[in-house]
Amino acid sequence: MCGRYSLFADRPDLEARFDATFEFAFEPRYNAAPGQALPVITDADPDSVRRLEWGLVPRWADDANERHINARSETVADKPAFAEAYESRRCLVLADGFYEWVETADGTRPYRVALEDDRPFAMAGLWERWTPPTHQTGLDDFGGSSLATSEAEPIETFTVLTTEPNEVVEPLHHRMAVILPPRREEVWLDGEDVAFEPASPEPFRSYPVSTAVNDPSNDRPELVRPVE
Repeated sequence: MCGRYSLFADRPDLEARFDATFEFAFEPRYNAAPGQALPVITDADPDSVRRLEWGLVPRWADDANERHINARSETVADKPAFAEAYESRRCLVLADGFYEWVETADGTRPYRVALEDDRPFAMAGLWERWTPPTHQTGLDDFGGSSLATSEAEPIETFTVLTTEPNEVVEPLHHRMAVILPPRREEVWLDGEDVAFEPASPEPFRSYPVSTAVNDPSNDRPELVRPVE
């Protein structure tokens, strides 16, 4: 699975790499976690980098608690939570590394997986817009319900597709994010079929990092540095 990742490249470099402009003041993220608003590029606006919440809420969900941080690529086209988004709401999730946890004799140890030069890449994602139900508010002159309504703002969320691991990730976890080759990023956003194959292992490396990454409230450069 993909449950935590990083994105700390400079904004100009990211805008040049993905040919898109940030709509917000971007700050480096060393420990991006579910529930946070994070940078993505959607098929609806491929020239902009926007912030959506990680954890897709299906359009038909009763409430916003039904969230999916990952979607299995093998079944994404058929699962009710993702099928509609797969057809018409795709996105690129920007990252430059991700974390996995391994059980050892000394406890669970976090590892970071990244390209050798920490250059950014795009994970295949889906996005959705969920509108909270409208509720009547207030009382009329006779103590009954008024016709006034309270309309909450829609929530835009995303999920990351996963596939089988490559040789670098396999010792760490049985799943990994679908990392798109640069030439396939536009194809994915255009709604065309792409192969959900594991990313080629050659450019990737993995290394142990501080257990401070276990706490999503920790978000600082030291988290991406190797430890003994």
